[in-house]
Amino acid sequence: MSEPKPMSIKDVRVLYDLAIYNCAFFGPYTQVIYEHMALGETRTCTNIELAREATRLAGGLRTLGIEKGDRVLVMLPNCPEVVMAYQAIARAGAVIIPVLPLLKPPEVYYIAANANAKAIITSSLLLPTLRNTLADLSTMRYMIVTGSDEELAGSPQVIPYQTVVAKGEGYADRYLADLDEHAPTAEDMAAILYTSGTTGKPKGVVLTHGSLVANALYGWHGAAPDGDPRENFGEAQLAILPLAHAYGILMLDIAYLSGVQIVMHPRFDVHAVLAAIERHRITYFAGVPAMFVALLYTPDSDTYDTSSLRSCGCGSAPLPVEVLRGFEQKFHCELGEGYGLSEASAMLTSHRVGMPRKPGSVGMPIPGVELRIVDEHDQPLPTGEVGEIIARGPNVMQGYYNMAEATAETLRNGWLHTGDMGRLDEDGYLYIVERKKDLIIRGGFNIYPRDVEEVLAAHPAVIEAAVIGMPSQRMGEEVKAFVVVSNSVEVEALMAYCREHLANYKTPSQIELVDALPRNAIGKIDKKELRKRHVS
Repeated sequence: MSEPKPMSIKDVRVLYDLAIYNCAFFGPYTQVIYEHMALGETRTCTNIELAREATRLAGGLRTLGIEKGDRVLVMLPNCPEVVMAYQAIARAGAVIIPVLPLLKPPEVYYIAANANAKAIITSSLLLPTLRNTLADLSTMRYMIVTGSDEELAGSPQVIPYQTVVAKGEGYADRYLADLDEHAPTAEDMAAILYTSGTTGKPKGVVLTHGSLVANALYGWHGAAPDGDPRENFGEAQLAILPLAHAYGILMLDIAYLSGVQIVMHPRFDVHAVLAAIERHRITYFAGVPAMFVALLYTPDSDTYDTSSLRSCGCGSAPLPVEVLRGFEQKFHCELGEGYGLSEASAMLTSHRVGMPRKPGSVGMPIPGVELRIVDEHDQPLPTGEVGEIIARGPNVMQGYYNMAEATAETLRNGWLHTGDMGRLDEDGYLYIVERKKDLIIRGGFNIYPRDVEEVLAAHPAVIEAAVIGMPSQRMGEEVKAFVVVSNSVEVEALMAYCREHLANYKTPSQIELVDALPRNAIGKIDKKELRKRHVS
């Protein structure tokens, strides 16, 4: 790899600029510590090593015939190869398609077919399933596989990951010139992120290099509001969010800009996280509500030294206020909520360093983003009133891949219509009320499930609660709550508690005690599955 050119933060315009900037500005340092506690595996990688291998991999992809605009799936658990694959695909001018390893074969096939994917980078553990799943996909030419070469025989489609890296290394000057010739611009497609499909088939969110870089820059600015790019350099931060999800990708991109050391785990395990915080003196990590619930209710967490934690970030789904307060009290660190969605490259609002926090809110719009609360006719609503959240900014998606009608419905009049209901207070802080589709209408009254969930979460015996609407001939819909409890409690006692703290029309008609709430691959509570359970 050629020596990185001198550059400033203003020169970061496309995804692979992130690695170039990181190496040029911070110099060599250990960027990733990868820990697989179940296997007892630990690997360390410097920023220079990661950037060099990513460039070689990019050259290898070009020698295989991966051209500008070609779609390449990356289906791996968190590991250093994911970091290098994203940079390599971007450098080759191709398009990244992140895929969660937890997805089932039909879901993977749909994504690969919809994207017309030409290659996939995956692991030897996933290969047997993927061979069968993608066997009939005519566009799929290469399966690039990490792991033991002994497991890869039997198909000309299958190529060891290191073989592709070696191909790039062997072409040296030739592939570097080729990469420069096919270099993307900020306006070019960088990634297609497929939504979880909670309202039907997954939609492919098209994000440009410019939108992803813009979101990373705004997120970085929130971590270093005084403009000092070395504010967090060298600190250890934990990476437990899936790097196949928009939130995880954003945090990875911000890490390039801040120069932090990433302690990476392949999946969330509560005791592995606590041990890593103690061992590496972790100062920050980002997570989803399920992670903070698990940490809060782990009884032996006080046997670990977590005093290095200064702050944490939570996104992807609403966090009950009681969980936020309980976590802060237990771990003595600030927990700031943010809000976003894949269609906005992950982030629209946050609680930035130094700004007053308001528990229950998800902070204020990040720089460059405008938010409005509108009614069903897209007319702005007064401060404090609940309506749909719409947004615009350079981080907003280009559209849905090959879905013109859905794109036109979501991107109207220059604004991204999120489908989320919320309100803004007098200081410009956003409060998420509910997904528009989850609104319950009982006897003509609007009921936001989160209102009921927050009340239930405040009960001392309740760990988590999820509320849905169920059909009712008399009232249109009734309220049903699924509740996970920490100790024995009667349903009638919970009903009485709700009657005491909620208006009659909001009080659940049914409460069902469950051992756990269903979740999707990123950890959000799966209300679609709860509705199926109720019907069955």
